[in-house]
Amino acid sequence: MAADWLGSLVSINCGPTLGVYQGEVVSVDQSSQTISLRQPFHNGVKCPVPEVTFSAIDIKELKILDITIGNARNSSSASTKVSSAPVAVPKGDPRSAANLNSPQHCSKSQGERHVDIPGQPKGFRRRHNSWSSSSKGANQATPKKNGVKNGQMKPRDDECFGEATDDGLDTDFDFEGNLALFDKAAVFSEIDISERRNGARSRGTPLDQTPTRYRHDENILEAKPVVYRQITVPQPGAKEYCTDSGLVVPSISYELHQRLLSIAERHGLSLERRLEMTGVCATQMALTLLGGPNRFTPKNLHQRPTVALLCGPHVQGAQGISCGRHLANHEVEVVMFLPNFVKMLDCVTSEVTLFNKTSGKQVSSIKDLPDTPVDLIINCLDCHENTFLMDQPWYRAAADWANQNRAPVLSLDPPGSGQGQAVEAKWSLSLCLPLSLAEGDGRVYLCDIGIPRQVFKEVGIKYICPFGCKFVIPLHSA
Repeated sequence: MAADWLGSLVSINCGPTLGVYQGEVVSVDQSSQTISLRQPFHNGVKCPVPEVTFSAIDIKELKILDITIGNARNSSSASTKVSSAPVAVPKGDPRSAANLNSPQHCSKSQGERHVDIPGQPKGFRRRHNSWSSSSKGANQATPKKNGVKNGQMKPRDDECFGEATDDGLDTDFDFEGNLALFDKAAVFSEIDISERRNGARSRGTPLDQTPTRYRHDENILEAKPVVYRQITVPQPGAKEYCTDSGLVVPSISYELHQRLLSIAERHGLSLERRLEMTGVCATQMALTLLGGPNRFTPKNLHQRPTVALLCGPHVQGAQGISCGRHLANHEVEVVMFLPNFVKMLDCVTSEVTLFNKTSGKQVSSIKDLPDTPVDLIINCLDCHENTFLMDQPWYRAAADWANQNRAPVLSLDPPGSGQGQAVEAKWSLSLCLPLSLAEGDGRVYLCDIGIPRQVFKEVGIKYICPFGCKFVIPLHSA
């Protein structure tokens, strides 16, 4: 019956001339094919008249926005509302209004949102849209969220906010499963191929990427391949070393080492200069081992480090005495052991004279050495030429004291691996080019004593300085 549709909210499209009307159905006349709306809205604006009547001839399209079963005006109980999809009424069809008698003609639309009502069949649903709340009263203002703002209806609300609820949203999204479907390597490969075809720069893998930022010591210009073997010797030793930057430093024999020093002395690099240079480099290394700038500050004057020097009556001993003099000048407590000899080398005598002008202490007996552990022991007892010194009582006593003391040992210019050492060292400092040292000599360091490149060339050594900006560098076994 037509009376069943009274009270429903409908939208009537009368074409571009008359426009679109929305309102509540108050009467449906099947004989005259007319329908009347109460509290009508014309193109989103409330009409000044309380009721408007339409003929079926003028109606282009009719959409049902909200259905009320039963006559809401005459029913004493609360009316039951169900939702229905819009129904299009063709123009000029006399049965169009009569077809509204059956709710089965109402179909769902993907543009509306429905909510199930408990106790009602699933075919009846309440539709939440922009016009359900606007029909509560004739004088009630329409909220902005219902699609009316400043008297203008937004067409997008009916299509966007009337979307039907998808039951699939109740299930959680499987991120891991979908991520497993993504083949990252294949995608990046396609990107690389397309960029290469277009002449663009390839992204590549993270390991192959060209860095976008460079350090202050990196060159952004492409250079020639790096040659790591820049030093070649005519008679390589038994071992090879490499620097922190990868440069190869070969070891040389003691005979070639002596030839190199003698030619350098002939060109003006005297023994005194070598002693001074060796003493300075050894002092720099010792100060670093003692703590460097963290230890030598004005606030730590009450914690002056103590260094014990064990020197023999030879050139290596003179190098140690020169190191002790520089350490004493840097406020280090130095105790130098040197046995009494009737006659010593001139270089040793001159270095002892200079050392005695400092605050350092010179002793000739093992009993005068400190009983408590010192901060560092510098071993200069061994000599390259005279191996018989190891049999002397003073040598054995000094070696026993060093081994019993718990301080770390720095060996200065130690002999090659062919000669044994009675004192086990933690560090060893070699001059210009290293000898083949034994495992007991600890970690090997190399110091630059200022020999020119042409001097290396005279003895058949192709030499390029491996020190960089330093005078003392660490060496690693290749």
